Amino acid sequence: MTLPESGASLRPLALAAAGMLAACGGARDGTEAPAAVAEPSGAPAADHFVPSTPENVVWGWFPTDREPVLRVQPGEVVRMDTLTHAGAVQDEHPVAYLTGLGVPEEEIPEDVVAFWESREGRPREGRSGHVITGPVYVEGAEPGDVLAIEILSVETRVPWGINNTSARGGVFSESYPGFREGDPALDIPPGTRHLIRTGMSGDREVAFLPRGIEVPLAPFMGILAVAPDPVLGEPGVTVPGVQGSRPPGLFGGNLDVKDLKAGTTVYLPVFHPGALFYAGDPHGAQGDGEVSGTAIEQSLTGVFRFAVQKDRTLTAPLAENDDHYIVMGIDLDLDRAARRATWEVVKFLQEEKGLTAAEALSLASIAVDFRVSEVVDLTQVVTGFIPRSIFPE
Repeated sequence: MTLPESGASLRPLALAAAGMLAACGGARDGTEAPAAVAEPSGAPAADHFVPSTPENVVWGWFPTDREPVLRVQPGEVVRMDTLTHAGAVQDEHPVAYLTGLGVPEEEIPEDVVAFWESREGRPREGRSGHVITGPVYVEGAEPGDVLAIEILSVETRVPWGINNTSARGGVFSESYPGFREGDPALDIPPGTRHLIRTGMSGDREVAFLPRGIEVPLAPFMGILAVAPDPVLGEPGVTVPGVQGSRPPGLFGGNLDVKDLKAGTTVYLPVFHPGALFYAGDPHGAQGDGEVSGTAIEQSLTGVFRFAVQKDRTLTAPLAENDDHYIVMGIDLDLDRAARRATWEVVKFLQEEKGLTAAEALSLASIAVDFRVSEVVDLTQVVTGFIPRSIFPE
């Protein structure tokens, strides 16, 4: 990859000029976007708002030729609602299903029911289960460029989420690569669903679990993606032109890296004009690995600012925050994912910091933390965290 001068941040150095912040397009119905969008108290101001209404979401894939739900100029800020699939895609009506789990009817967003009622006629072959908002077309983005996605805010929309567990789910699935005949099964009743309430505990937002356990919320989008270039036979591509949303890849997608939260900038290569940005699979909190197969599946609102970077090449998704450069390795095999992550870290250190290959690998072994971000989405993600503080200013 070709990066800015050594020592420089990868983040956009300045916002676009004020003249670039005028709306370039509106919603899909042709209405003009307002000059500024009213925000909840404390949320960043946005130039546009994309609700997760049926016309603004897709189900389980990343179309490459879908009419954009919004067109924006680089530097503009977009607030996007996202919708968890939990409670929105089952056969039973959402109100009956969710109230049966203990969700008060008044806490069920209208777009959950609206999406459920729009399911008929949506293509399903080769698709996965996520409900995904988008795409947003970023003016000036061309194939070969890099889209920078600055995550300004991620907030909960409802005070509840759902986590699933099963005796043969997640890493205990019989189809999991590590499964061996004779492996014991956990004593978990089939179809176990955990309704998890969330709210404030003192000055922090938490998930309230049984036995007095409180887990701090750290909301993030499991899916951050650009429209991919699907290749039949690659992970998640069983139908020509259709990239299912389960496995992540170079285009991003279902990365499930919990560190891609507010305060982080994510970099993805562009495959189609406008980049065509999608967001979804919202999570209230998740542990590295997501070992049951689900996190706290909770509808969220994200606020994003976009920039287009020319003359750069990425061979893996990349991110950064105030503390770390975050480099990802993705592969069907966890060992290969670890190798890919190490390779990408070494490459980054050579190109961004000017180290030799030997120096970079030495530093990677001494100072870089490699974490298993997710192991349940067909392709698996190992993430290298390079601390920024070790480098001279």
